[in-house]
Amino acid sequence: MSHALFPRPRALVAPGAVHVPGWLPPERQRELVAACREWARGPVPIRHTVLPGGGVMSVQTVCVGWHWQPYRYTRTAGDVNGRPVAPFPDWLAALGRAALADAYDDPAAGDGYSPDTALINFYDGDARMGMHQDKDERSGAPVVSLSIGDSCLFRFGNTEDRGRPYTDVELASGDLFVFGGPSRFAYHGVPKVLPGTGDPAVTGLPGGRLNLTLRETGLKD
Repeated sequence: MSHALFPRPRALVAPGAVHVPGWLPPERQRELVAACREWARGPVPIRHTVLPGGGVMSVQTVCVGWHWQPYRYTRTAGDVNGRPVAPFPDWLAALGRAALADAYDDPAAGDGYSPDTALINFYDGDARMGMHQDKDERSGAPVVSLSIGDSCLFRFGNTEDRGRPYTDVELASGDLFVFGGPSRFAYHGVPKVLPGTGDPAVTGLPGGRLNLTLRETGLKD
């Protein structure tokens, strides 16, 4: 990969959808990898989510704050081990607010943003994510997406259906992608991971891709 030789500019992919390459410095990437390792161990361990029709997602997922299962949020993981999920940390909410301020180039953009759940997906070289909307939340607040490890092809579509028009974006380790406003409910997916493009010496992740998405559920206990 030639990212170091040719810096990638930030891009407005669609109204409200912004790609900021290299937003996470290496030390923060390593911190997030360490945190994800702890969350993956439990209290609700990382797993391949089983869909209502019996299919199994190729990505592995662990949640903090609220547990996501198709297609709802709960405080306990009834589809795994019945235990409460790990709490959502204040430092992660602060990171989300900083991400919005930088993505939208507005110091006030993160004011009032209170993410209370994170879905952490781990992709091996064969994992994919079909086109879908993040619509199980009762909030229209932006989604903050952070990538660590191997690069992927990220497909960002429209709000009407899974087809065109869409834009393909390469997300590399440390990249930030935010989508809110008119693009909050756009279809998006990951048709391809690029194995071997991450740097374990930088991230502490031997292989694969971690993706953290921070969200406001709009739910109350």
